[in-house]
Amino acid sequence: MTNVLVLEKDGRREVLTRNLVPGAKTYGENLVRIEGKEYRAWDPFRSKLAGAIIKGLPEEIIREGDKVLYLGTSTGTTPSHVSDIVGQKGLLIGVESSMRVGREFVQKVAKQRKNVIPFIADARSVEKFGSLGRVDVVYCDIAQPDQTEIAMANCQSNLKKGGRLLLIVKARSIDVIKNPRDVFKSEMAKLEKSGFVVEKIVELSPFDKDHALISARSP
Repeated sequence: MTNVLVLEKDGRREVLTRNLVPGAKTYGENLVRIEGKEYRAWDPFRSKLAGAIIKGLPEEIIREGDKVLYLGTSTGTTPSHVSDIVGQKGLLIGVESSMRVGREFVQKVAKQRKNVIPFIADARSVEKFGSLGRVDVVYCDIAQPDQTEIAMANCQSNLKKGGRLLLIVKARSIDVIKNPRDVFKSEMAKLEKSGFVVEKIVELSPFDKDHALISARSP
């Protein structure tokens, strides 16, 4: 079994990750035993990545053993599940700019999980995150008007050639007036102009209004 499970239950899809730290919870999620292994229920209303997987993003978008640069960890809900996915052989480099929120991420996630390295820093400080070598995935979930440009700068400095960018586009953080779908298209066009190959775009409603996840390969 993989570290990610997508189950069909009562006509709905549910996502779980195999718990890297058995018995530990991050945000009050349910723990489930399947074939003798402990999994954590992954709430799509609290995690955009879970919502995207439920809506058709391939569950193997992040794999066991991957090194992930995660920009905008917040308190650590989604990063904790990414830590489960990459497992003991993988690594999650978590970046959060808010000192208060970052402390919660450190306490709830980084201190419990040996495959997590926290940075309390601005995601624009791309040179800070390169000391651990280039990564397989850049995951960007930050609420800034130039969020796509920040993501691309981190990819240029820190992502392996042909690596994957998972970009959460928050339409209202970019333009409060423009139609969200037009915002998604314009941010996708920025990526393509810079040489990225956009593989999939997933709108995240009903889990997150006016949000989309863009999956792209770096040049």
